[in-house]
Amino acid sequence: MKPSICFLFAASFLILSCGDQAHNDNELMQGDDIPSDVQSADDGTLEEQAKRHVESTLSIPGTENYSLKIYKEDLDGDDKTDAIITVNRYDFALEEAASQGNTAKRAELGFMGSYNFIFYYDGGLDKISPEIAIPSTPQKELAIAFDHISSSAYKDVIIDYRIRNAKFREFYFVLNHTPRRVFQCKLFDGLGTKSTEAYHVKYVEGTMGIQKDILILNAELVQPQNEFDPLTYEPELKDGKQLIYRFFYHPKLGKYAIMK
Repeated sequence: MKPSICFLFAASFLILSCGDQAHNDNELMQGDDIPSDVQSADDGTLEEQAKRHVESTLSIPGTENYSLKIYKEDLDGDDKTDAIITVNRYDFALEEAASQGNTAKRAELGFMGSYNFIFYYDGGLDKISPEIAIPSTPQKELAIAFDHISSSAYKDVIIDYRIRNAKFREFYFVLNHTPRRVFQCKLFDGLGTKSTEAYHVKYVEGTMGIQKDILILNAELVQPQNEFDPLTYEPELKDGKQLIYRFFYHPKLGKYAIMK
């Protein structure tokens, strides 16, 4: 009997997804049809080119204090070093709230908005993509990690981010020179309240191909005893053994789905 498949975002709406936080999966670098705003990185070092590209793309003035970090890894198996470039514009979020006269209200909501971004540098093409906004709480910068999920020959992109007192994770595969979001899940929620939930993630042998299955298991969020900021504090999570969901990569969908 064929497994019953529920698409990721329908399933994750129940307990895992960030709901309204879904952002656009931009068409970044598709073969020869490369958008005009994709820039070559051969003029100077990657660090220098990334700074120019980011400031131009996001219209960042020279006076703005922002964070730019570069995480290098082989992400497509061509033996060329690729990179994920992260940008955090927390100061701009503060200035924007002040200019609108609602700093207190925005602070209460964690200054939610498009103030965290990633850019993808393709080492084989020597080009930097347009921005991908990660709507999140800008008091915390994006956390970038890499792991072998779709292939043992190269790594995939894992992004952790905060939305107020909750934490989420997104997974990207680089397909045809373009980072594609294939899965997202919640890591914890309710920090600083009496009602919390927490999960941990494992990878196991794939059900439908070489891409690993993603397991979501229960975890316990340990509330700190001292006073803390629920928007930025990183709580201890105690991993449990109860399997909540098992997702597998569905090649025809290009995303992870759940088996019921």
